[in-house]
Amino acid sequence: MGDRLVRLGLQLNSFDWNGGPERFARTLANIARAAEEAGFDRIGVAAHFWQHPIMGGPEADEPECYTTLAFLAANTERTKLTAMVSGVHFRHPAVLAKTVTTLDVLSGGRAWLGIGAGHYEEEARGLGIPFPPLTERFEMLEETLQIALRMWSGERGDERPFEGRHYRLERPLNLPQSLSRPHPPVMIAGDGERKTLRLVARYADACSLRPGPEVPRKLDVLRRHCEAEGRDYGSIEKTCAFAFDVGEDGEKAGELVGQLRWLSGMGVETVIGVVPRVDRIAPLEIIGAEVIPAVAEL
Repeated sequence: MGDRLVRLGLQLNSFDWNGGPERFARTLANIARAAEEAGFDRIGVAAHFWQHPIMGGPEADEPECYTTLAFLAANTERTKLTAMVSGVHFRHPAVLAKTVTTLDVLSGGRAWLGIGAGHYEEEARGLGIPFPPLTERFEMLEETLQIALRMWSGERGDERPFEGRHYRLERPLNLPQSLSRPHPPVMIAGDGERKTLRLVARYADACSLRPGPEVPRKLDVLRRHCEAEGRDYGSIEKTCAFAFDVGEDGEKAGELVGQLRWLSGMGVETVIGVVPRVDRIAPLEIIGAEVIPAVAEL
């Protein structure tokens, strides 16, 4: 395992907080400031319009991701900010690139593009958002990545026309340009070996895997894709999502450190976790005091 630093991120994907929407802004600001003070490297916000069935379903609260990230930008100074993750079917690529660019500018260069092929068909159908078949969404994902990187190139974007199968742009102009150079980092979610990890090797700065014993095999597949693409495998940040449950009073903090040690041993560098009852703030303080210093020494 060596002396590799393990970074922790906070993922917000459940918003059933005390006080409800009337206290939502205050609660979110408190969470953001506590996470930054605790030493979390980044904050990720779920990028859905309906809450996912495993988190309570459509009747549960689910704020829009990029509005929430902009609010987080105004209430933090250092933490990186990302969607977890934008389904490619939700926004036209140029609109998505422009949104992330604006977040990057307003946050002082802290925005990431978190993106994936999308899922949750019921949500899309319910809101009238087109939801093409998965094969088509993967084609859209690759074109979206090409468009975003083109819009982030140079001082104004690569203004040559883009002609793809799904998107046509006459002039991919992007002003103001992102502060992050050469561009806001790109994280692609998913661990599909044939398509997703190939796209990571070709376009991304980070992968986002499911935690489990298959992680080393997935990273081996990513390494092979990097070799085929002429990409430095070491330049890609290895992340996974997880749950950071330290218990009511921190009694599970040691157990969490052990779980993070297990993930680090498989090659994971950044773990972006959901914190149960995050609106209590105390779990964030416990993680900052007992977990983040411990995993920094792994």
